[in-house]
Amino acid sequence: MISFKHAALALCATLIASQGFAHRGPVNAIVSPVMNKALSDYPGKEAEMITVEYPPGAQDPVHRHNAHGFIYVLEGSIIMQVKGGKEVTLTPGQSFYEGPADVHTVGRNASKTKPAKFLVLLLKEKGAPIFIPEPGGH
Repeated sequence: MISFKHAALALCATLIASQGFAHRGPVNAIVSPVMNKALSDYPGKEAEMITVEYPPGAQDPVHRHNAHGFIYVLEGSIIMQVKGGKEVTLTPGQSFYEGPADVHTVGRNASKTKPAKFLVLLLKEKGAPIFIPEPGGH
């Protein structure tokens, strides 16, 4: 049975995917909750695991997570970059890290014809959002 928190996360992901951000247009990534676990030995912290599917040509707006983000590519190929970092293209079995202070400037499917899917583990403040649009981000 899906928990209320997972249902709320799925609803938020659906709203983000369907409505997008007014200043950026639609975001067409499909976000699915996998699990959420309070970290008892780190009071006030939790682990949030999600999968993200990028349809062909999909991309994210500039954003941040305010979390330690560990990304592992499952299918396809994705392009990632954080502000001040190098743009990298990742394929299945490769990983990417972004820290709590990082601004995620590039997140997109490397292909215009094939989907991509990756697993994300976020270590964050309990109850904090998983995705925060960066004001003025393009």
